[in-house]
Amino acid sequence: MTERPSPARHDVPAPPTADDDVPRFLADLGLPGIVDVHVHFLPEPVLRKVWAYFDQAQEHYGTAWPVQYRTPEAERVATLEKLGVRTFAPLVYPHKPGMARWLIEWVTAFAAATPDAVPTATLYPEADVVDYLGAAVEAGARVVKVHVQVGAFDPRDPLLRPAWGLLADAGVPAVVHCGHGPRPGVHTGLDVFGEVLAEHPRLPVVLAHAGMPDFVDALDLVHRYERVHLDTTMVGTPFSQRTAPLPHDWPARLVDVADRIVFGSDFPNIPYEYAEQVRAVAAWAAADDRLGTPFLRSVLHDAPRRLLAL
Repeated sequence: MTERPSPARHDVPAPPTADDDVPRFLADLGLPGIVDVHVHFLPEPVLRKVWAYFDQAQEHYGTAWPVQYRTPEAERVATLEKLGVRTFAPLVYPHKPGMARWLIEWVTAFAAATPDAVPTATLYPEADVVDYLGAAVEAGARVVKVHVQVGAFDPRDPLLRPAWGLLADAGVPAVVHCGHGPRPGVHTGLDVFGEVLAEHPRLPVVLAHAGMPDFVDALDLVHRYERVHLDTTMVGTPFSQRTAPLPHDWPARLVDVADRIVFGSDFPNIPYEYAEQVRAVAAWAAADDRLGTPFLRSVLHDAPRRLLAL
């Protein structure tokens, strides 16, 4: 039996000690479960390549990155259910032209066969992007993954202008990895994506990893654009703190935008237990009296549920 830690400060329940303690933490919060906006499920050949890349993380990132949940697909789905994740967005992303359409087809079928998964989509700057993206939105996609770093494309590409406009009009959010972490890309940078937002100020956006490592700049975009959110993915965990530490006053900075912070984990490709991300968010809630349990309920469930229009 997992030993229960001492209660946290303020009104925040004792944080989970391990994965098997996460359901207890959710029960203490009075939540039916977690809504995770940043989970990855991919076709097996693609996922194997992703895992092989992480196996070489020492070379790519200068640090080891052992994938925590390297298990068969059905087992990964069962793991999320056991953790108390009641809804998740399975994100897919292309790294070359012609890939986005079939990834959308794959993830649409996956979501249809997986009760806790919502349908998602992705995009790439190519001539038919509006056709397949529009079809995905019409079919019920709840969120669109955009990976500027892996795709190595410019989000300001003229081919993407109508796609951004389509998402803004439809109110479908894009989870955009546009920060420099874990290493800079050709077109990463919050200043670059800031130009997209300036042109499409109504675009619903989730800045993945809270813009890591440029957290303050990411918060600035949240303040400037009312439909911009941050996700918690890998933020504040001991692993990330070594290379991308949060500002010392991070909890205080969240107070004014607390309802636009949504939970994300990067499951299954994280190099630590899922509970570590939950503990990080719980620590922010406990650090400032203006956050506390209401903030945790919002981040883990209410805000992402609202974002996904559930």
